[in-house]
Amino acid sequence: MFTHALNPTILSLGPLEIRWYGLMYVIAFIATYYYVRAAIRQGKIKLTEKELDDLMGILVVAMIVGARLFEAIFYDPSYYLSQPWKILYIWEGGLSFHGGFVGILLAGYWYARKKGIPFLRLVDVFIVPLALGNAFGRIGNFINGELYGIQTTLPWGVVFPGAEGPRHPTQLYEAAYNIIIFLVLFSLRNKKFKDGMLFGIFMILYSVFRISVEFLKDMPHYGPLTMGQWLTIPVFLIGVWLVWTRRN
Repeated sequence: MFTHALNPTILSLGPLEIRWYGLMYVIAFIATYYYVRAAIRQGKIKLTEKELDDLMGILVVAMIVGARLFEAIFYDPSYYLSQPWKILYIWEGGLSFHGGFVGILLAGYWYARKKGIPFLRLVDVFIVPLALGNAFGRIGNFINGELYGIQTTLPWGVVFPGAEGPRHPTQLYEAAYNIIIFLVLFSLRNKKFKDGMLFGIFMILYSVFRISVEFLKDMPHYGPLTMGQWLTIPVFLIGVWLVWTRRN
């Protein structure tokens, strides 16, 4: 059994704090950038490296805006209505995957149309490193001591600050399945699929894992499911549709 005593802050310089949560997303950004740059050099998508720089900046902003809006609207509206300035405190955690996902897709679609690039081809390239980026984000959640699971008697249960008894470290479960998804997509990246197939595979795998692990989370339920599960159902259905329509 592990007692969580990790400090989420790496360094404090007066009012400025450098936190592990933010660092995890910086690592995800770097990994995504270099993976996509390599794909450009291999001719998988027609972008210049300068265009990639511009696109990465746009995607980061879109992800943060979407993730925070979904967090505020679907997960904790009363908290953010009472303290709206807290929406800007992204270093404290609270980024909704679904909101970030929608934000990235909308921004990517706009950019692909602007540059005349097939949108699904662009997504198939980006989705591989983004799966790994999700894993880094969940590690950040673990260091923050947030989004833990229900109580457990299993030997790897973790006692989180403010929580009663040892809990499932569901953040690490999610990090693990995102790494698995990344490995699957990475192994398929050079297959001659139709555009959108890797994206569809990602959505199916992510949905199955997310819905399963969500049953172990200490989260409010809306009917039989958590908000995360409800929001994941459309992701699964779209993934199935993409794989079905793009099968050989």
